[in-house]
Amino acid sequence: MADLQVRVVPRAKRNAIELDGDGGIKVRVTAVPERGKANAAVIALIAKALSVPKRNVEVVRGHTSRDKTISIDGVTRDEALRRLAG
Repeated sequence: MADLQVRVVPRAKRNAIELDGDGGIKVRVTAVPERGKANAAVIALIAKALSVPKRNVEVVRGHTSRDKTISIDGVTRDEALRRLAG
């Protein structure tokens, strides 16, 4: 199981996942931050990028914040970072 710290940018022009040199992860989604729409978009985007089912990806901390902790079942942290970078 992997726990990732991400910064979410809602209302972006496109959906994208960006890694910076310090190991930070920025997730840009076009969804608005209302009634969990942005969280659902983040889950779908990360699940697709990691090739895991959406049910394996969960927001465990920061439901209403831009800074979130995402838990991913079925991959290690190193494997998740490698897949997101590639």
